[in-house]
Amino acid sequence: MPQTSNVIRIAIISDTHGIVDPSILDVIKNCDQVIHAGDICSASVLEQIIAVNDKLTAVTGNNDIAALWAADEADIVNAIPRTAELDLPGGKLCIEHGHIHGMQQPDHQLLREAHGDARMIVYGHTHTQIIDDGELPIVINPGAAGHTRTRGGPSCLILEASETEWKIEKFRFEESIAA
Repeated sequence: MPQTSNVIRIAIISDTHGIVDPSILDVIKNCDQVIHAGDICSASVLEQIIAVNDKLTAVTGNNDIAALWAADEADIVNAIPRTAELDLPGGKLCIEHGHIHGMQQPDHQLLREAHGDARMIVYGHTHTQIIDDGELPIVINPGAAGHTRTRGGPSCLILEASETEWKIEKFRFEESIAA
């Protein structure tokens, strides 16, 4: 009998801006790991994610600075890195918020140059879900997982990574009335 490849499911979110949509939390709890690509904006977001999945890798966004977070959360935001890398089955995944590669729309070529050894690059910032797989490394953006500028509703991506294949599944949920 052939040996099956180990598959890891990773929830990829960004741009919560202080609120994680409950539908996103439902997706996160069914994954092996979670990535947050910045603009977290509150320790409560991290706490909510960790409550459903404690394997979290987060990076800071342009709004993740001590001056914009609650005063008693300065140590928390200051401890979050600007970039992160994960060694996954089949390659390296690099994570950053992306704003340093173009404030309005991060330049995918600049992201690729900055992370040339990656198989995939995750960024946030634009609140727009994107999968740019026209060349390597693949560049993806999960969209906004909160209630701020969701461009059609809170969204996220799931990466299923194995040694031989990486597959991305898109999720988008209806806007909350409270949004």
